[in-house]
Amino acid sequence: MSNATINPIGTLPHYPVHQTVQTRWHDNDIYGHVNNVVYYSYFDSVVNRFLIEEGGLDIHKGDVVGFVVESNCKYLKPLAYPEAVTAGLRVGKLGNSSVRYELGLFNAQGDLCAEGYFVHVFVNKASNSPTPIPESIRNKLQQLLPAQ
Repeated sequence: MSNATINPIGTLPHYPVHQTVQTRWHDNDIYGHVNNVVYYSYFDSVVNRFLIEEGGLDIHKGDVVGFVVESNCKYLKPLAYPEAVTAGLRVGKLGNSSVRYELGLFNAQGDLCAEGYFVHVFVNKASNSPTPIPESIRNKLQQLLPAQ
């Protein structure tokens, strides 16, 4: 489904969805910048917010959930508290039961600070078996694919 590499995007306009992520006091590590593991939390929050708000994913009562099966992040410039980060989201590849999200994190100056991806496999909650991406979600994800 995915490669181990990230195809660099570079600028925010290459991402069709933008969300603001506010850094938090406890995101900083002893070196004074956002700790590397927190970037994955930002990615996860951006994707799930999109799935819930735009795709209608019901994380509490729905029959289908997305499991992260692969992730990657390339760190380019540090982020720190207090800072509002703009996250860009697009879809790199859309399969039957899986999707590769590509994300960029930008500082207030518009600099790309991190780029990454992760892959969701949608599964039936009861069986933990892969299942086709629900149509309402698929329709929204298709809008995030790059123009061919």
